[in-house]
Amino acid sequence: MLIEKPADIETLDWEKMGNMIPVIIQDHFDGRVLMQGYMNPDALKQTLDSGKVTFWSRSQQALWTKGETSGNYLNLKSVHSDCDNDCLLILAEPIGPTCHTGADTCFDTSIKTVPELAFIASLERLIETRKKEMPEGSYTTELFNSGVKRIAQKVGEEGVETSLAAVAGDDEELLNESADLLFHLLVLLQARKSSLSQVVKTLRSRH
Repeated sequence: MLIEKPADIETLDWEKMGNMIPVIIQDHFDGRVLMQGYMNPDALKQTLDSGKVTFWSRSQQALWTKGETSGNYLNLKSVHSDCDNDCLLILAEPIGPTCHTGADTCFDTSIKTVPELAFIASLERLIETRKKEMPEGSYTTELFNSGVKRIAQKVGEEGVETSLAAVAGDDEELLNESADLLFHLLVLLQARKSSLSQVVKTLRSRH
């Protein structure tokens, strides 16, 4: 169930855990699990009203909005309950690192906690940052400075090289050229103020 209105709050099974519900926070962009906390009805209502993820602190026995002291807020995107209405999944946009240690996520980053395909989203974020900051010495900066026509040409070149590698039966070269093609396509999308998310939406509309 998508939680959108105060009336939806009443359908949740608050009594099961003493007027609290566990909450999982997930990055809406790349799917990483950022943290886990607890909410009571007031915390959920404040989250919906403010657009900033707010929890119930069991140690302080008080509401606390993530980022109120650090500035590392979790901007609300959507709230969903599970099939038993006793757990919430919140999709959010993290502003800065989520963990108090300074890490992006509260889960162990030394182990594989992110799906392989989520790296593409991280790469797109990095390319977007490069476009804003244009750091010297960056190949991505060089591409943006070269203009859309040159970037489009690179996509065409990499597409041909990918096709040739496939026809030649060189699997390793196919992977390398595919990586080059995907990278340059992401840069081209950013140069045209588009994104991979929009491409995915187009694919979904055809499915």
